[in-house]
Amino acid sequence: MTAAVIPGCSGPVLHPMEARFFAEAQPWGFILFGRNVQDAAQLTRLCAELRATVGRAAPIFMDQEGGSVQRLRPPLARAWPDASAQRGGARAVWLRHRLMAAELRTLGVDGNCAPVIDVACPSTHPFLVRRIWSADPARVGELGRAAAEGLLAGGVLPVIKHLPGHGAGNADSHHALPRVSDPVSVLEARDFVPVRALADMPLGMSAHVVYEAIDPENPATVSPAVIAMLRKDLGFTGLLMSDDIAMNALGGRMAERAARARAAGCDVVLHCSGDLAEMAMVAEAAGPLEGAAQARATRALEARRAPAAIDFAALEAEFEALSEEAEGQA
Repeated sequence: MTAAVIPGCSGPVLHPMEARFFAEAQPWGFILFGRNVQDAAQLTRLCAELRATVGRAAPIFMDQEGGSVQRLRPPLARAWPDASAQRGGARAVWLRHRLMAAELRTLGVDGNCAPVIDVACPSTHPFLVRRIWSADPARVGELGRAAAEGLLAGGVLPVIKHLPGHGAGNADSHHALPRVSDPVSVLEARDFVPVRALADMPLGMSAHVVYEAIDPENPATVSPAVIAMLRKDLGFTGLLMSDDIAMNALGGRMAERAARARAAGCDVVLHCSGDLAEMAMVAEAAGPLEGAAQARATRALEARRAPAAIDFAALEAEFEALSEEAEGQA
């Protein structure tokens, strides 16, 4: 039975103990980081070996937003600008992500933890602000959809994040627990707009953020109230993965974090460090993928399709022309 977990691995080579653990635990998918990347041949081989451990075409994810969050870098991928610096409108954003999908899929990666659909505001923490498309909620929704559709067209599953909106968070959730004190009316008019606009996307990632107006105690990842609102009020129908369960925004032991995330309504638990002992605890606590969560996982994988052939150079030239034209008009 498939475990409701997405783990990483420790380095560029799959160790025998990791391979045995993955074969036994049967995680739903995997996530890779810079530590796992040396060159094209090595990464392609690692992706194949990960899938071989579970005996199926498990999805393999990366954080490839561009700019400050880009696991593939030259020469394996072009140096994409931060979202906040991207010019050229929705067509340029679609082209950017269609090309990005080609770079990822060529190496064996078929899931991207992007786009960020958070909305910038005065309280946005510096760790996040460069990664946000706009302070205009409707614009974030428009560009977020262009990004997601570009990835899907290239055979890569997008993961919209961070649900239901990290933009007003007052801390970096890698290091501390952010809180949002705005009333629901403000959240509705700002943060929830792009979430509603992309509620039909196949996958999303929770935010390690406390929304005091909805649940004053628990961050969204472990909050039944916030996840119920995300499903019932905002209409998100896709697979919900937690943000990295090892981030310092969450308290308690790894097993407790995983169990709470699953109990709150996260379909799968993301664990990124590659620490084998932690992975084992998280996989056991997360439990099997079944019921409604399994159905959402199946639908998500059904959205993964073989891409049509593209003229990479022609699309790249169009992207450059649109970006340069928009830069000149700025």
